[in-house]
Amino acid sequence: MSTAIKVENLYRRFGSLTAVDGVSFEVEQGKVVGFVGANGAGKTTTMRILATLDYPSAGKASIMGTNVVNYPGRVRSALGWMPDSFGTYDHMTVAEYLDFFGRALGFRGQDRYNRVREVMEFTDLDKLAERLINKLSKGMGQRLCLGRALIHDPAVLILDEPAAGLDPKARVELKHLIRILADEGKTILISSHILSELGEMCDTLLFINSGRIVHHGSAESLMDAGEASTSYRIHLASEPGKLSDWAAMSPHCEFIEATKRGGRIKIDSTDSGVIAGVLKRMVTEGLEVTEFHREERKLEDAFIDLLGKLEADEAEEAAASMEASAAVAGPAAEHAKANESEQ
Repeated sequence: MSTAIKVENLYRRFGSLTAVDGVSFEVEQGKVVGFVGANGAGKTTTMRILATLDYPSAGKASIMGTNVVNYPGRVRSALGWMPDSFGTYDHMTVAEYLDFFGRALGFRGQDRYNRVREVMEFTDLDKLAERLINKLSKGMGQRLCLGRALIHDPAVLILDEPAAGLDPKARVELKHLIRILADEGKTILISSHILSELGEMCDTLLFINSGRIVHHGSAESLMDAGEASTSYRIHLASEPGKLSDWAAMSPHCEFIEATKRGGRIKIDSTDSGVIAGVLKRMVTEGLEVTEFHREERKLEDAFIDLLGKLEADEAEEAAASMEASAAVAGPAAEHAKANESEQ
């Protein structure tokens, strides 16, 4: 399968700040890829470079094999860009807004009329064709922005926080539209802070932190990576307070929190034999267990764990570097002191 988006050793600097720090990744045609990171991690800057709205300080990026810096016009014909917010115009209706962009993109006459109608029907805006765009709800406004990105039927879509501020119903509807586009063969790069929904709709996930890609793979591979413990929700038939005392005295167990009918515990192993042993001890030692349920690890938890591990690794590297510097500086300082004494 050919590559739709390719980024090679990309940098973007703003003075002393490096917003994008050597980013490299590829997205195959027809794939939906989630782009995840905290605020300021470099997501939007990377997306803006791909959308030909900013220049990289170094590195290369291409859309459908076309360099985004050298041939921006060609890239824009293959790309649909949906920013996290977009401008509206007073006294302009939904149909007029999409018609305006149809004209700007070169559609003429009946072709333009037909294309605008197709986009409005797909985004379910046909019933609102004559409504002023500054009177649309947040969800309908996002549909309009997506419709604008689809006018020229691009092969690649880049969506920056399309679900931001939407209510649950509007998020479900937007997710449905994205899946339809993916089924039609569109390549989609989408950023969002709603990680659980990205995990459901995306083929792979890109995690960026401090301008660097720290994970590129499926949601499952991220949640399974480095998992050395499991959490369980326990319900007891009576005396739920007993669970915390039992966990404090039991090997492999850590009490997390109490609940109305028992509590949550962490078992420091994923081995099925160890877990079965914990349950067996509960029963034999007098706990009336009615429910022993493993809690599924959430994508948000995996992301936080990944960031924590990266911070710990960076702190360890910094400490090692300081120790090495001190080891080098020590003999030099003693030598200088000896020279001073001789003088």
